[in-house]
Amino acid sequence: MKSYLLFCWCLTLFSALAQEQPTKLTLEQALELAERNHPQLREAAAIIEGANAGIVTARAYPNPELNIMTGGQYGRMSFNPPGPGGLLQHYSASQQLELPIVRRTRLTAAQIGKESSELYALETRRLIRGAVKQAFYEILRRQGEMQLTNETLRFNEELRRRVQVSVDVGEAAKLELARAEAEVATARTLARSAQLRYLTAVSSLRTSMNAPLGTAIDPVGVLDPPPLMPQLAKLLEDTLGRHPAIAQAEAEVRRAEAKVKAEMALRLPQPSVRAEYENQPDLGFFRVGVSIPMPLWNKRQGPIGEARAALNQAKAAAEMRRLEIGGSLERAYRLYEVASQQVASFEQGVLQGAEAAVAAAEAAFRFGERGIIEVLDAQRVLRSVRTDFLNAQFDRQAALIELQQLQALDIPLPGGRP
Repeated sequence: MKSYLLFCWCLTLFSALAQEQPTKLTLEQALELAERNHPQLREAAAIIEGANAGIVTARAYPNPELNIMTGGQYGRMSFNPPGPGGLLQHYSASQQLELPIVRRTRLTAAQIGKESSELYALETRRLIRGAVKQAFYEILRRQGEMQLTNETLRFNEELRRRVQVSVDVGEAAKLELARAEAEVATARTLARSAQLRYLTAVSSLRTSMNAPLGTAIDPVGVLDPPPLMPQLAKLLEDTLGRHPAIAQAEAEVRRAEAKVKAEMALRLPQPSVRAEYENQPDLGFFRVGVSIPMPLWNKRQGPIGEARAALNQAKAAAEMRRLEIGGSLERAYRLYEVASQQVASFEQGVLQGAEAAVAAAEAAFRFGERGIIEVLDAQRVLRSVRTDFLNAQFDRQAALIELQQLQALDIPLPGGRP
């Protein structure tokens, strides 16, 4: 009985989930969800908090040192007269005097580290927004594929029905019915494959937004209109001047330079002021002095060399980032040009010609002037043209998203930089 009730409960739950209506989701809503829920943005925020704490650490002064010692004194009988016995008390304090250049260079490095962490957060946000946009339009692409394959399936099923009628009345051979059935099976397989790709795209969008598993979503949107694209040289100049990853790499170079200066400043001896008071049974005395370390054996060659090596590494990394972004921008620009040309060629007559060929072949088949092979061939050509047209449209959209992502137009840099 319990097993039966459990089975009924599971069946009711699955039925409710199956009847759940998917939530309509626009691109702006998807971006808002990603920025609110994505763990990488929380990680970037934590890095900024750590950088702020690093500034507090850099501003801190060295702590003073306090020593208290106590003991006893007793006289030796060998001395005549013996020394007085009693309580001994010793108090001392010292304070390191940090040189201004050491403090200044350390604080500069910490402040640049905060700027670098903020730029890292912007770069993370840029990548997440780009991933959401690509996943969102990928779903629209797969929706278009599903629509095309379903239309093809309906066309082939209708054609098979007509062939079945012709075979039943003896106007067509059974071979044509077998061809029609094979084409229906192929179309059904393509429709199922398109549905699988659609579900995969939905899963990718859900992951990019960090949405809960099982959330039913239905993206709603249209392709962006093609903008007036500037010349590649102008686009490259603007991108290299405002890209957050390049700005972060440049900040890391300045941070490494500040660390080199800080290590070189630490070669200078940092004095400490000392004060002592000692109370003996028969007398007390007070001393004040300065302690200066002598850099005889350790002149910080190792830390300075490590800091200079880190500086060279930061410079190389910054140059590499410029090369990578420049290459990505040129590739996306060329892809956008090629995809735009393909879309224009389809819109200027290729698509209409394929549709007209299917209509002519279907009319000729209806009047008995052509066989089913001509209709199926024309339908395959139309399906291929429509698929290529759809792919060209979304290839152009993907290239446009990458170009906008590389330009970081919707990601303002800190400090009022454009």
